[in-house]
Amino acid sequence: MCGIAGLAGADASRHEHTVGSMGMAQAHRGPDGTGHAAAADGRAVLAMNTLLIVDPRAVPGPYLDRASGVLLAFNGEIYNYRQQAVAWGIPLAAGETDAHFVLRAWVKIGPSCLGGLDGMFALAVYDPRAGKLFLARDRLGEKPLYWRLDGGRLAFASEVSTLTGYGSAPVVLRPEMLAIETPVGVDTPFQGIQLLAAATVLSFDVATGSLDQHAWWSLAGRQPFTGTFAEALAGFSVVLAEQVPLRAPACDFALLLSGGLDSSVLAYLMRPPVCVTVRYPGQDRLDESRIAARIASDIGAELIVVEPDHIDFTRVLPHMMGALDYPMGNASTFSEYMAYRRIAGLGLRVVVGGLGPDEFLMGYIRHALVLFGADAVLAAGLDAYRPLAAKLMHAAGKDLTEAEAACRLVLRGPDPDSRIRSLVADAIREAGGDLARGLTLADLATAWRPLVMTSDKLASAYALERRSPYLARDLVELSYRLPADHKISHPAAGKRILREAARTLGLPREVWGSRDKLGFASPVPAWLNGALAGWADAQIHTALAEAPASLRPLLEGGLKAGGRFDRTRMQALMAAAWFHDQTVRAAA
Repeated sequence: MCGIAGLAGADASRHEHTVGSMGMAQAHRGPDGTGHAAAADGRAVLAMNTLLIVDPRAVPGPYLDRASGVLLAFNGEIYNYRQQAVAWGIPLAAGETDAHFVLRAWVKIGPSCLGGLDGMFALAVYDPRAGKLFLARDRLGEKPLYWRLDGGRLAFASEVSTLTGYGSAPVVLRPEMLAIETPVGVDTPFQGIQLLAAATVLSFDVATGSLDQHAWWSLAGRQPFTGTFAEALAGFSVVLAEQVPLRAPACDFALLLSGGLDSSVLAYLMRPPVCVTVRYPGQDRLDESRIAARIASDIGAELIVVEPDHIDFTRVLPHMMGALDYPMGNASTFSEYMAYRRIAGLGLRVVVGGLGPDEFLMGYIRHALVLFGADAVLAAGLDAYRPLAAKLMHAAGKDLTEAEAACRLVLRGPDPDSRIRSLVADAIREAGGDLARGLTLADLATAWRPLVMTSDKLASAYALERRSPYLARDLVELSYRLPADHKISHPAAGKRILREAARTLGLPREVWGSRDKLGFASPVPAWLNGALAGWADAQIHTALAEAPASLRPLLEGGLKAGGRFDRTRMQALMAAAWFHDQTVRAAA
């Protein structure tokens, strides 16, 4: 975890002080040093916040190749950089890291080096030989990167707040924020500021101001796996055993251990010295700490149990929303935040979590509902999901299309311009007839962005590097290629191939045989309709008194109580806290 920021244009060096201030605005991302450097030709200034993980003796960035003048600001980790350095004939001296490797690889082979990188990253390269600034993000968008054009200059940063500090950016309520709680695609709630898409490289010509973007990697179009399940399991297990441990840092680290399948497999493969779980007293259905304790005991790890309450939520909401930049999140946002805070308090710098298998191996109940139908899911003993299944109810004789069913299960509010419906339909169509793959692509187009970005932003608020081993390139590509029945063969048993791998690894049956996914779910929605109802109403009403018209529908929706699968009230509260944060920043 680091941070990057900068400015490129014909007169960029005149704004070096501004870029220095941009770097300092996100200094929490890199406690080992925030610095900036101007290119020799004066047409780019890059800033970098450095968190040293690979080698604590390394020199903080930005990094310059003196022979070519190429300048790099880098955020992330490249897990295969030593192997690629050998393959590409790139020398690395003692104390040099993956950032030095990326710089030299870019000097040697340019943007095409991205295809050889296996890791998480957001980077900025100014190459005076081409007169261009390049921005790039990793395959699945683990590391955020925002940009904006202003007066012939391009500004970029790891955090939106850094760019809103650079210049005014009026708040714009995107319609999909009502539909699925967060913007989709490359939009943000700030006029003129965009998120660089995952697996995309952007080039900006500093002389002409012309800009080009293209994807450098894609899942779509990959050939299906045609072997037997036994062959798939053997290959999957090998990739799992090779790639997951590769993402364990040399230093001490913590694992977010919910007690579920994904994090438990990571525990067995990575052997973390510390595991952290979150438990809410009195919320037995959300409590998986007993299983977490057994897993931690099996691997000889210390288990730390975090027990937040509703008062904690009221106290941390402002900082949590400031860290997120704008409303986004999921059922585990508060739990994640509290876990990161505790981990940072232990003096650790790296935290590992289990993102990925749910999306790529059909781990959500909504996947089963689309693939098997509501009746089959409820008959499989998952009656607790009846409110979710009810979203598939429709008039007799009018069957839902697969795309419409998938969309209904993702939507949490109105979709008046049908943007979400279009995204889901396009994803399923792009998968070429494989519905499971289509659901994965639909998740990546809608629900994935808040998941992966919440993890980075909340961890970064505490100077932690968040790693997600299941997002290893080989594991993602193989998982996507598998046929649907290798992923889910029964409505109550998604992630079939991972469950079998877990059984082979010797995990307890209560882990690989569990049918209900909990993860780090929290009782926040229940609190907002109970113990915190009056407080939540007051927060929303205060925001409504000053909010622009575009924000009012989102806030007003939160003044109504919701059920278990309705997070409208939580969304409105987060929007109120976000609006307050924006007001404070503007006043400052």
